[in-house]
Amino acid sequence: MLRTTVETLAAEERAQQHDALADRLTRALNSQVLHSSYGSQKAQPGRELISEVKPRKKLSDLVLSPEVEQQCAELIEEQFRADLLRSHGLEPRHRVLLSGPPGNGKTALAEALAEALALPFYSVRYDALIASYLGETAQRLARLFDYIRTIPCVVLFDEFDAIGKERGDEHETGEIKRVVSNFLLQVDALPSYVVIVAATNHPELLDRAAWRRFQLRLTMPAPTAEELAKYFDKTFHAADMEVDVKKLVRSIGLVSYAEATDFVLDVQRKNILGLGQLTPKSLIEEKVRLWSKRVGGAPDAKRPRQTTAKVRSAGKRPKNTRRST
Repeated sequence: MLRTTVETLAAEERAQQHDALADRLTRALNSQVLHSSYGSQKAQPGRELISEVKPRKKLSDLVLSPEVEQQCAELIEEQFRADLLRSHGLEPRHRVLLSGPPGNGKTALAEALAEALALPFYSVRYDALIASYLGETAQRLARLFDYIRTIPCVVLFDEFDAIGKERGDEHETGEIKRVVSNFLLQVDALPSYVVIVAATNHPELLDRAAWRRFQLRLTMPAPTAEELAKYFDKTFHAADMEVDVKKLVRSIGLVSYAEATDFVLDVQRKNILGLGQLTPKSLIEEKVRLWSKRVGGAPDAKRPRQTTAKVRSAGKRPKNTRRST
């Protein structure tokens, strides 16, 4: 019954030339059918190495640079129109590397990509993946890839430098070299309907060969004042609160998106508990005062510098003084 209904809706949307929506409905249906066909998937080897998260973030919720937004849109279009690409002997891109300081949207972007593609979203569990016995981590990694290639999905390797370190580092053991080599082999054999997203705060530590495996390499820098104002405007507007966002940014300074989200949630909680008796202006003033003390509690902390977002070109990589083998 559900399948028939969704197929009918997709046909109606396509008849009205709403191809993007029709493709998304079809993709969601196919994903659900494939997901259901593996009724015992939780018992399959490798399933214990990942956590499934229901995608809630949307691309429209994020503040992205025009370049990153364009690259993501192209990736999504390629995935939705994969059959057309394959008819010409091409495959859609499906390997993404996100780099930048912590708290600036790498994980949120991976989740938003899964939501846009209507695919299950998995996050790799390093506590279950990394083992203390020689060779066991590489074996678990192979088991993980055997599992994820059974179904279209988006898989996030957060803190990717934990397993993708430079093999030429003389301080690393032979075990990490085996893990990196195994990862490269597995990624090369990964079907294009599995979108793999790796995120790192330290791209300079990554192995050069691992770096080259990713078709999209996007930088997620700390937000500028303008980007923070846009983010605050979007989030407070969604909460039906009128706020002078430019003044707010001047008051709290250049914080990360994660810190900005914490601030917004603090204000929303206070607003709800106050039963609407406090004005947004008074709420903001109180939270700014408390926030300034909170930030000032870490004397050695440095505020992120204002910078502009950019996409790293395909042929470039951060400078690495380590020798590669």
